[in-house]
Amino acid sequence: VVGRDHAVVLCDVRQDRLDQTAAVLAGLGVTHSEVNCDVTDRNAVDALFKTAQGIGTIGAVIHAAGVSPSMGSAEYVMRTNAIGTLNVNESFYNIAGEGAVIVDVASMAAHLLPEAMIPTGLFPQALTDQDAFMKDMLEACAIVPEEAQSGIAYTVSKSFVRWYAIAQCERFNGRGLRILSVSPGSIDTEMGQLEAEAGAGAMVADAAVPRWGKPEEMAELLAFCASDKA
Repeated sequence: VVGRDHAVVLCDVRQDRLDQTAAVLAGLGVTHSEVNCDVTDRNAVDALFKTAQGIGTIGAVIHAAGVSPSMGSAEYVMRTNAIGTLNVNESFYNIAGEGAVIVDVASMAAHLLPEAMIPTGLFPQALTDQDAFMKDMLEACAIVPEEAQSGIAYTVSKSFVRWYAIAQCERFNGRGLRILSVSPGSIDTEMGQLEAEAGAGAMVADAAVPRWGKPEEMAELLAFCASDKA
């Protein structure tokens, strides 16, 4: 859907996934470029945006990079989901022109923990002192046993994504930019199925419509949010 209106720049830290997606887009006749990029590396993210800018005007960014609790430690989850979001959005803010939009992917997990367990008051630190932010976030996750900390880190980090889009929208709007987040439920992806025996699977079982969401359904929503129709 996005490829009909834009030249697409694909980004991923895994080359195999980049290659697979590029092959699908090529089969659909979608003009695209590929950049291997780690969103936790601000210099790499800045280079990604410069590459995109060299192709044309940046119109829309869909930031879906993230990891789930089964994929690593609390530190890895927090750094990828929270610092990665900060890097992508701040680089977008610095380089994008009026009328551009960025859509961040949060999670329904950002809506499930009691507010008292989310250190929202410490979130602004991310913009001024990332080391202090990470230290405070990991301390907040340490209220549970170590084996459960990556799960709390996922929820807190996705709460950060949701908070960031809300807290920064006025600043972005001042530059003629649009920013928002979406909070998917359990989606039938490689990462989603890693959590089939955990929170994501439980959400499916308890849902009003007890099935996994399809990637195509999320793609349509993300494309709508990134379009002028929204």
